[in-house]
Amino acid sequence: MGMSTHVIGFRPPDERWQQMKAVWDSCQAAGLPVPKEVTEFFGWGDPDSAGVEVDLFSFKPCAREWRDETREGFEVDVAALPPDVKIIRFYNSW
Repeated sequence: MGMSTHVIGFRPPDERWQQMKAVWDSCQAAGLPVPKEVTEFFGWGDPDSAGVEVDLFSFKPCAREWRDETREGFEVDVAALPPDVKIIRFYNSW
């Protein structure tokens, strides 16, 4: 299994995010299952304090793979980012 690199954007937490997080926290504290709508809102994972994840590859796309003869990575066209995206996260996973 090899390493892969990812690029994702985040919209900062807003009022809706706060509401969904409150439901998440209440369910976790009570030992109850989190409603599907809430888990779907958070992308089927734990809430991220950075906000709501935005797929940068499907939006215009503003992120794309890049390579030349000796290097490879990603480019992000900051002018093409959705206006509400405030954080871009680059990460590696195995």
